[in-house]
Amino acid sequence: MKMDYKALVALFLMGILTYCSSPEAENQRFQKKKAPKEFHFTALPEKVKAPNDNLTTPQKAELGRMLFFDPILSGNKDVSCATCHHPDNGYAEFRDTSIGVNGKGLGLRRVFNQPNEIPLVKRNAHTILNTAFNGINTNNRYTPKEAPMFWDNRVSSLESQALEPIKAFEEMRGPNYVEKDILDEIVTRLKAIPEYQQLFETAFGDEKSINAGNVGKAIAAFERTLVANNSRFDLYMRGDDEAISLSEKDGFELFKKAGCVNCHNGAMFSDFKTHVLGVPENKKLSEPDSGFEANFAFRTASLRNLRFTAPYMHNGSLTTLNEVLEFYEDISQGKERNPSVHKVQFDSLVSELELTVRDMAPIISFLNSLNDSDFDKKIPETVPSGLPVGGNIH
Repeated sequence: MKMDYKALVALFLMGILTYCSSPEAENQRFQKKKAPKEFHFTALPEKVKAPNDNLTTPQKAELGRMLFFDPILSGNKDVSCATCHHPDNGYAEFRDTSIGVNGKGLGLRRVFNQPNEIPLVKRNAHTILNTAFNGINTNNRYTPKEAPMFWDNRVSSLESQALEPIKAFEEMRGPNYVEKDILDEIVTRLKAIPEYQQLFETAFGDEKSINAGNVGKAIAAFERTLVANNSRFDLYMRGDDEAISLSEKDGFELFKKAGCVNCHNGAMFSDFKTHVLGVPENKKLSEPDSGFEANFAFRTASLRNLRFTAPYMHNGSLTTLNEVLEFYEDISQGKERNPSVHKVQFDSLVSELELTVRDMAPIISFLNSLNDSDFDKKIPETVPSGLPVGGNIH
């Protein structure tokens, strides 16, 4: 019995459609590239480690809280750590890039005073929440003195990180002091305030303990108290199978199969390494940000508490999680979103991504299970300098 050409074509097409809609085809969608790597996921630790030379005490953490909210640490006495890392904003801020010196207002309402010659801070403000766990690996091991900090991993430990914004021109230092002098100026100011004299002596046991190193130690001690380690995902990983929904569990599986896990792994959902991705430039900035070692690499951001950290990426150029996932879909297909970064420069792990539009909603649903709003939000009523709490934010 003979079959004409049109009938053969129809049968062939029907076979393709049947195959493509089958569960087997759906599974093979993730097998076109390398099989997904296996990574160990756990809840965040319930206790925080500190370095041996800066063990956390209530007195030291309380001193750190005062310093964190006190604009006495800035050159013009108008900016504090809390200006860009306020508890009302999850210790981050809802801005793409920050306005530090010569600014007024908080978060989205913050603007430069006029006249102004201070540039924007070129990178998005990391949340302080859970930075105590920076560097944690897939076995929940980490060394506080080696914890990587900032988008380019340029310093290690919270103690070192705490002093860097004070020295940065556009963040806190301003135009009236040079970098080599600003920490000495801050120490001189603190020594002249009786309440700080008492707080430092109580925290460090020495009336001569007001120095730049101890300023960093006190702020770091306070920051190690800022943890959000009881998200629904943490509860799920500790044995409560009903802590996350079925759709969130499906999203977790898609997250792993799609290859997101290659960089976003461990309890903090970050490998803390730098990768070249070609993130779109923020058009508000005057020149491209070349990142780590000038090769356009930036550290993998934690996926914890994303509800507080929008907009996303190192320069806040992507405003929603959907835009972030669409970006990853683009670069996995070789599309270039940054004219300074060509696809041959992309991290090799980009080629292992297998992400489609239909995966995005379940993955975002899963990411929401990593949010935890139960963290210390206490704001001092006053600070020892007598300056406005938090800086010029009202």
